Amino acid sequence: MPVCPEEIVEFWFSGEVRPRWFRSTPEFDAELRERFLAAWQAAARGELDRWRDTPEGALALVIVLDQFPLNMFRGQARSFATEVRSREVAAAAIDRGWDRKLDDGGKAFLYLPLMHSEALADQDRSVQLYRDAGLVDSLRWAEHHRGIIRRFGRFPHRNEALGRESTPEEILWLASKEAFRG
Repeated sequence: MPVCPEEIVEFWFSGEVRPRWFRSTPEFDAELRERFLAAWQAAARGELDRWRDTPEGALALVIVLDQFPLNMFRGQARSFATEVRSREVAAAAIDRGWDRKLDDGGKAFLYLPLMHSEALADQDRSVQLYRDAGLVDSLRWAEHHRGIIRRFGRFPHRNEALGRESTPEEILWLASKEAFRG
C-alpha cells in the first residue's frame, strides 16, 4: 500500500518516535529503511511532488527528504542526496506561509532543511525563522549550525561521508570536545 503524507506525519510525531529524533539507534535506522525506503526513493524521483500542495503534505515530504535519509543512510553520502530537494520544498512552503498553519513541532521540522544547508544565507534564514517562531531549543541549534558554517563554510563532520578532504583546522576541531558529529 502506498504511503501518504498523513502516515508520515503521524509516524514521525508519534510518542514512540519523538525520543528517537536526535538519538537514533541502528534498530530505528533499520526500521526506517524497511518501512520507508520506497517512499524516500519515490520522493527522490519527484513522484511525491503532489504532496507539496498542502501544508501537511509539504511537511511530510520534507521529513521524507531531509530526516529519513540521515537515518537510513547514516555515515554515507546518500544521507545528503535529497537535501537540496528538501530545502526547495521547505522554502516553497514557508514562502506560502504554510509554516504558520503548523504546530511548533511541524515548524521545527519544516525549517530544519535550512539548518542542514551549507549555505550561509540558508543558515541566516533558519536562525530568523526559529527566532520568529519562538522555538528556543531549535534556535540554539540553528545558531550552533550557523556558527559552524561561518567558521568553516561547510560541515566538517560530513567530509568523510562526502569524500571531502578535511583541512588541518577542521581535523583539530573534529578531534575537540566542541565538535559536532550530526
